Amino acid sequence: MLQRRLICSRISNTVVQSNPGHSQSKWNVKQVTKSNFSAALEEISNCISDSDFIAVSLKNTGAYSAPWQRIMPIDTAHTAYLKAKYAAERFQVLQFAVCPFSIKGSKLIVHPYNFHLFPRDELKIGMPSYSFSCQSSYLTSMAQEGFDFNACIYDGISYLSKSQESAAVDRIGNASPISCTVQTPSGYTVADSVFAERIKSRVKNWITACKDTNKKPEDALISSLRKIVSGDDVYGSRPCLSIDVCSERQVRLVMETLKNFVDVIPLLNPAKGGTIRPVRVVLTSSEEDRILLQKELQNEEKEHNKRLRGFREVIDLISASQKPVVAHNSLNDFTFVHSKFLAALPSTLEEFRSSLSLVFPNVLDVNHLMKEISPQTKVNNLPACISYLKQRFFAPIDIEIPNQAEVNEVKTLGHDAVKISQLFAKLCSILKIAPRTPEAAEGHLPDAIECYTNSYCPCFTSSHGPADEDVSVRTDNTRKISSKNLVFLWGFRDVTSAGKLKSLLCGSHEVFHEFDVRMVDKSCAVVAFRNPGFAEVMLQLMDSGGICTNILKEMLADGLTAAGYETYQKVCELGLWEADLASSMGKALEEIESFSEAQSKELSGMCWNDDEMINLDDL
Repeated sequence: MLQRRLICSRISNTVVQSNPGHSQSKWNVKQVTKSNFSAALEEISNCISDSDFIAVSLKNTGAYSAPWQRIMPIDTAHTAYLKAKYAAERFQVLQFAVCPFSIKGSKLIVHPYNFHLFPRDELKIGMPSYSFSCQSSYLTSMAQEGFDFNACIYDGISYLSKSQESAAVDRIGNASPISCTVQTPSGYTVADSVFAERIKSRVKNWITACKDTNKKPEDALISSLRKIVSGDDVYGSRPCLSIDVCSERQVRLVMETLKNFVDVIPLLNPAKGGTIRPVRVVLTSSEEDRILLQKELQNEEKEHNKRLRGFREVIDLISASQKPVVAHNSLNDFTFVHSKFLAALPSTLEEFRSSLSLVFPNVLDVNHLMKEISPQTKVNNLPACISYLKQRFFAPIDIEIPNQAEVNEVKTLGHDAVKISQLFAKLCSILKIAPRTPEAAEGHLPDAIECYTNSYCPCFTSSHGPADEDVSVRTDNTRKISSKNLVFLWGFRDVTSAGKLKSLLCGSHEVFHEFDVRMVDKSCAVVAFRNPGFAEVMLQLMDSGGICTNILKEMLADGLTAAGYETYQKVCELGLWEADLASSMGKALEEIESFSEAQSKELSGMCWNDDEMINLDDL
């Protein structure tokens, strides 16, 4: 039994020694835009390497277009994912806070960064073409926190997802040459041997000519013609030879042949559209010059990648570290991450989980840890979680922000990532969980935390996770019922509350004994039965008109309609995101009826064909 205690958090004097009373509003989160992105990328790379966990928090332009499109207790894991998927495809990320952190006893060492993002056509190729929706309340909230929308638009960091990068490279090719190795060709033919010998001889003669200090100066015109014929060029100040190839196999043959020459570096520059470009060979003057050129190529490639990938460089750093990522409401955040920085979202939750685990093998949601402490309490946001713990538990945490300067301007941009790391540290302390143990292998977590990872179901609990089809009716009620026990009602005109609708249903039939009613939005309500099978009975009563009271009979005559959970699920699967749930449910019923009619016609046609074949055989 967890006892009621007090909680305290302190900012270490390391942060601002001149101000021991430093509060959360003074957390110095580094704000990163396009102008300081390169420097920040180097810093955060080191911070990620030195930390044990990485907290992330996103600020989006919205989350839903209508009240019923929010993820609710009545949603199964499947419908919750479909709602999150719709939001991620519709809205945009404008802030992405990243906070690498480590927990050393009661000390929390954090390195917070807040990246300002804005998608734009950096490459001037018309791709990707962005458009997104905005929710006024979300923009208002960001403005109140001091977010500068002008700076975001003009100096925000752009990006390409992995799939968009592949398409861009295929269209424009690499902007800069890269030194690389290719697979050694197998099964040499006579033609391959002749080609390789010709390349070897040509490169050898070219190197000899470049190193010849006794050659006489030539006329400029003759020198230009000679370079055109021989393929001579320069790469910076170094001699360069261009070797034409006709196939990928010839590329491999050239690369294999060039291994015989220690003073040259081959460069591949893939052309747009996947066509083959010449292999360029750069001659270096010494081993030191060779090392210098390799460094120049690496720097050039890094700068090209920054320009091409933008903020996705940070996503790639987090992924490459294989460190556990801690979030709050991970389903919402990581559908955005997948949609914007990886690829288009898959159609099912399982496909999403499988795809995301390849990039982020360990994702922890602090909401799941909170439910271990208070499964019945409604704590859906970070301030509510922290306030709840503050009133009940003693878990002192000293927050240290190394190498941070004094804050001159009070803003709260990016503070959520720090709060997530703080909340995670407190929860580990309260639940007696060791975030890191010496015996834990690299890339693995202790068993006490492992059970909380990679669950994107909003109603998850570690001890007895509910079945995917189990739901709740209210947030503050942990009792689960099967989604088959729910009935959706719409078409009521004068009923404005769940209580009034419940009073109308009571006594109309014996099935309305132990049940609950909740308004999903102003147009539609959900009726939840505790007893299995009663939902099906209610649907039959609605179809047959077996309701006893005159008022309900009048409502049925005026258009009161009922449907089971499969219709609500069909709404989400078909993307019928109307402003009112009743309109979406009506359209889903029409789709189901049309599909049933088409199937009936197909079956009747098959039966008619079978009869016709039998009659022909009889003849």
